[in-house]
Amino acid sequence: MKVLITGGAGFIGCNTAKRFLERGDEVMVLDNLSRHRALIANIRWLEEMRGWFHFVEGDIRDYGLLRDLFHEHGFDAVIHLAAQTAVTTSVVDPRLDFETNALGTFNLLEAVRETKRDPAIVYASTNKVYGGMDDVSIVEQNGRYEYANLPGGVPESRPLDFHSPYGCSKGAADQYVIDYSRIYGLRTVTFRQSCIYGTRQFGMEDQGWVAWFTIAAVLGKPIVFYGDGKQMRDVLFIDDLVDLYELACADIDSYVGHVFNVGGGPHNCMSLRESMAMLEESIGRPIPYSLAEWRPGDQQVFVCDISKARAAFGWEPRVSPEVGIKKLYEWVVDNQSLFADS
Repeated sequence: MKVLITGGAGFIGCNTAKRFLERGDEVMVLDNLSRHRALIANIRWLEEMRGWFHFVEGDIRDYGLLRDLFHEHGFDAVIHLAAQTAVTTSVVDPRLDFETNALGTFNLLEAVRETKRDPAIVYASTNKVYGGMDDVSIVEQNGRYEYANLPGGVPESRPLDFHSPYGCSKGAADQYVIDYSRIYGLRTVTFRQSCIYGTRQFGMEDQGWVAWFTIAAVLGKPIVFYGDGKQMRDVLFIDDLVDLYELACADIDSYVGHVFNVGGGPHNCMSLRESMAMLEESIGRPIPYSLAEWRPGDQQVFVCDISKARAAFGWEPRVSPEVGIKKLYEWVVDNQSLFADS
């Protein structure tokens, strides 16, 4: 296949590009390198691999660029990952957030529609489209917060409720992707993703918390829990997510217009405190951290119901948090030079 990956220099993007290159596919990555040094390192890593790889430095806010790419290349699949990814950044600069997430996705959909190409389109949405879920009962047990009445996690039937500029921009893009399938026949599938982590992730305090804790622990940087550290998430290792991208591209016609919640599910959950305990086991010493006030919009719990994806694709997360965090820790230790300016 000819595959276009937007945001392909990022953590999820470069791991996805690696997988498709290993399959023998032709891979083009589009990225504006907005995080510079780390993203350049990912591109250099991809350039060292065997296979047809081409990098285009550009921005999905540039409709002319997208239109030209689709005119010139007959892509068989598009993995749309380019985004502004932090809630905190969206609050500081909501225009940038909107133009990247909402307008950028609209630009991509229009480029596909107007050039009359028919690629499989996989869109990386977010669990933030469900908002704060304040009506859902939470209990504290086993040292962490859990749902009182959602043992399987949050299903796709949960009403949407966009909180924060980030939630609004990603939510708008989510709905555009679904509707362009319904109205224009684009072959799209939407994955509402929850807490993806893994190697080549340059996590920051406000985005990519599993990687950030790992990086900070290795480099001796301060770690802060906003809240009490008992908040719980389902986490999904990057290899398991890319498995799902591959399955979706292989049989897109069976799932056109569908939405799937994608995370670790109920069997791959951990609290912030539990993640720290796993890191301490890898690093072999206690890791200090401090507590701060809860941040607005932070959920005490989010766990995906992944039964729809399981039934559709025969897919199941294979990497446990214990194994995944150890892999991430070992990668950070071996690549500390990449974090010199972080």
